[in-house]
Amino acid sequence: MSIHWLQALEVGKYLVTQRMLGRKRYALTLMLEPLFRCNLACSGCGKIQHPVDILKRNLTPEECFRAVEECGAPVVAIPGGEPLLHPQIDEIVAGLVARRKFVYLCTNGILLEKSLSKFTPSPYFSFSVHLDGMRELHDKCVDRKGVFDIAISAIKAAKKAGFRVTTNTTVFDGTKPEDIQELFDFLTELGVDGMMVSPGYSYEWAPDQEHFLKREQTRALFREIMAPYRQGKVKWNFNHNPLFIDFLVGEKDYECTPWGMPSYSVLGWQKPCYLLNEGHCQSYQELLETTEWENYGRASGNPKCRDCMVHCGYEPTAAIDAMEPGNAARSLATVLGIGR
Repeated sequence: MSIHWLQALEVGKYLVTQRMLGRKRYALTLMLEPLFRCNLACSGCGKIQHPVDILKRNLTPEECFRAVEECGAPVVAIPGGEPLLHPQIDEIVAGLVARRKFVYLCTNGILLEKSLSKFTPSPYFSFSVHLDGMRELHDKCVDRKGVFDIAISAIKAAKKAGFRVTTNTTVFDGTKPEDIQELFDFLTELGVDGMMVSPGYSYEWAPDQEHFLKREQTRALFREIMAPYRQGKVKWNFNHNPLFIDFLVGEKDYECTPWGMPSYSVLGWQKPCYLLNEGHCQSYQELLETTEWENYGRASGNPKCRDCMVHCGYEPTAAIDAMEPGNAARSLATVLGIGR
């Protein structure tokens, strides 16, 4: 099973409640960035391009809790930067788990093994380790040799200590399908609790702007990557709604719901989403009310949104679609490990 049954149950209840209340825009997952600092300089990430004074800043635990309570999202992803560099990250995680939020701490794995004693295993808490390929490809993506081996050692240690461990993989232009298939086979044998995958998006501050995928490239590449899985030849364990996979391979045509996965950082609530840097708001309600949402998403014609198929915009759409009667049974079967 990938998505824990308790998470599936609570998120389902949350979605039903939002529908009953007649809400059209609401947060499903909060992207909580307590700092932008990192111990890597990946070519596809622009976070460490921030000025030094911003890189030195941290969100306090109280600021994190206030943001979570304000938007009400049942799931909290903690990316960065590298969250394990935050001096109070254990306090932040413990506070979120105490609030019964499902927490995914995203890490490159370098500090993970030595940090395990700071945390307590819980069905509400998972480490999400960044892996963009097997050893050679991953170390190239993060621009440092040896990181893959460190991350794998940390995953094994975390699993042995009783933690839930998922992985997240970003696929870029030029990636060979067989390389990602090999990674998924390896991680399945390793026993991770779920894999997340998303196409790369041309984040404006990323140093490398040449290897992000266009929409049709994304669909073609993911059709190749997912072929053995969709044909039942492998049993990869994805931490995704199956409808999001349908979207990646071109069998679903969704519109973006960027408010469903808002981003909060030391700068505030980012407009309009995690990937586009067009200003910040002081509250989630301000984000909802002042953002001209019709100017974003593929249907808007905005060239910045034309090729985006990233999970932060489309996974909430898939989750909402999963509540439709024709999709609910399939989504439930996936959670129970008897569907795909």
